[in-house]
Amino acid sequence: MLKYRLSLFLFTFLIIQSSALIIQSSAQLRDRISLSGEWQFFKGDTEISSQVEHVTVPHSWNAQDGTTADYYRGKGTYRYNFDLPKNTKKKRVFLRFEAVSQEADVFLNGQYLGNHKGAFNAFCFEITPYLKKKDNELIVKANNILNPDIAPLSGDFTIFGGIYRPVSLLILPQTCITPLDYASSGIYIKQTEIQDHKATIDITTKIDGDISGNKKLRLRTSVFDPTGKLVTTSENEEIRASENTVAIDQRIYLDNPILWNGKAAPNQYRFFCELLQGKKVIDTLSVYTGLRYFKVDPQKGFFLNGKSYQIRGVNRHQDRPGKGWAISEKDHQEDMQLIKEIGANGVRLAHYPHSDYFYSLCDKEGLLVWAEIPFIENGTESIAFEENLKQQLTELIRQNFNHPSIFCWSLFNELAKGNPEKLVAELNDLAHKEDPTRLTVAAANIEGRPENTITDIMAFNTYPGWYWAEPETMGASIDWKKDEKRGVCISEYGAGASIKHHQQRMKKAPKCEGDFHPEEWQAIVHEGNYKEIDKRDFVWGSFVWNMFDFASGGRKEGDTYGMNDKGLVTYDRKTPKDAFYFYKANWSEKPVLHITSKRHIERTEPETDIKIYSNCSDITLYVNGMKYAGNSGDHNIFIWKNIRLQPGKNKIRVTGTFDKETITDQCEWILKN
Repeated sequence: MLKYRLSLFLFTFLIIQSSALIIQSSAQLRDRISLSGEWQFFKGDTEISSQVEHVTVPHSWNAQDGTTADYYRGKGTYRYNFDLPKNTKKKRVFLRFEAVSQEADVFLNGQYLGNHKGAFNAFCFEITPYLKKKDNELIVKANNILNPDIAPLSGDFTIFGGIYRPVSLLILPQTCITPLDYASSGIYIKQTEIQDHKATIDITTKIDGDISGNKKLRLRTSVFDPTGKLVTTSENEEIRASENTVAIDQRIYLDNPILWNGKAAPNQYRFFCELLQGKKVIDTLSVYTGLRYFKVDPQKGFFLNGKSYQIRGVNRHQDRPGKGWAISEKDHQEDMQLIKEIGANGVRLAHYPHSDYFYSLCDKEGLLVWAEIPFIENGTESIAFEENLKQQLTELIRQNFNHPSIFCWSLFNELAKGNPEKLVAELNDLAHKEDPTRLTVAAANIEGRPENTITDIMAFNTYPGWYWAEPETMGASIDWKKDEKRGVCISEYGAGASIKHHQQRMKKAPKCEGDFHPEEWQAIVHEGNYKEIDKRDFVWGSFVWNMFDFASGGRKEGDTYGMNDKGLVTYDRKTPKDAFYFYKANWSEKPVLHITSKRHIERTEPETDIKIYSNCSDITLYVNGMKYAGNSGDHNIFIWKNIRLQPGKNKIRVTGTFDKETITDQCEWILKN
């Protein structure tokens, strides 16, 4: 028995050591060096020494003026000097930008590397021939000028300019898994057929380098399950090609796959790809994905892995005060924590591709993702504009192909002008060609337009209770939009709110275009809207507009001009509004007990309604020590009518029970004489 245990120990030790060697080898074969940090920057494309500033990339030149109507839309020039890293001998070096808004021309040591049009996707150049040992000068000429050839042409959000996502050098072997295929990983894991008991997966790996002259190249892909166990390996025969770029296809089969199952179990497999020359490993790359299958039933809604899984989602914009789009990983994490706290199981990343880091967070946390290109409101009939949209869609799909969280590719938002039917059809065909495993979708706000009939599934932006009608008319709006073949989704709904604006008794909606946006009305709108959505099983998903307040330079309403204040959380992410807690009470599995209208401290009416959002039981209200028995709540809303306040200070306290624990919330209101 002792001998067996020692043998088992040694076997396990060798496996661990082998894995460590693989990781170490991988680190030596390819490397990534961050170029984020201090750069020189000046506005325009002509340098004036007195106007050059030192900035930290990622950077946006609209970080301070992005909420003003006349925010700077123009040119900006960045300069960065660096020495050649020591580990580049017999290696190839690539320069990768995760995003530059919205157009970039890139130069290295006076050599023009190329141009990229589009503010949201990554792009990559090989720079090996142009490098010097010392003092390499990198120049990036960026601009966010409105350009009729680049999407978006309009939209209710600020187009921040600058190098606002990280920049890096990729140091790779001479023959490698290429980073030049639209700046993707070069590895595409297609989930050809996924079932509970078996999976068929097709892997395409794109290789670049000395292939035609190399007779001993092979590709080996090892698959590790979510527990780290090696489950299968696929190795092709010798790679033969007449060109120096080739795509290698491999098919693997898995029995009883461990599925990526949303928030409950966001399991991911690791695909470890090794490029071999004879017996020597010359390049390696790991990619992760989760195995899952899904569908939309027009009558019963969304299904994940064969089970009903109605999407309860939020929309998200990526900007922050004092940063614009140049946000950090910590900022992304904070956004994710707030989305998790509210209990959402999906997120629409509007209205453009977001950071790869955030898609990866969604993979890890099990959020279903609606991914989108910036085709918004209108376009032009120019070939250049159409080609730019197709480029941005191709980039979006290839760069994010392996994210299991993404279930659909969205082709437009609120098209209202022109005749884009032909272009939308071409985009739809392109999306299916690039990725036949995911659905196409679009978000419309005008019914009956011909482009609304093209995508696999459809969604509508609608705002009853804010821009028109009463909150409860959401039901009629949904029923009118019901599609017997494709189902229906509400991709946007909501209302504006300032945490500084309050009204004790909301009798009618405020003017949406006005300066007064009371927090109480936003809550009423969400209550009425969501109740109607929740009644209808055929609604396959809904996405609150918006999770966070965001910059929109042209807006003139609410307490801050240049801001869309429909967020459930303030722009700085510090203050959840009342409506946030309504959803948290309905979606979260953690205890929620929240007194609404807390911030309305100074009261003028002696009688008031007191409203609570809670998923607790045995809820009891105390006003100045007087006890009021609990009542039954509709969608976890509890209301006590016509509670009398005393002149001066009033102490409001509420208690409830959650999993045998007493939960409390309290506040103080002042009734003016």
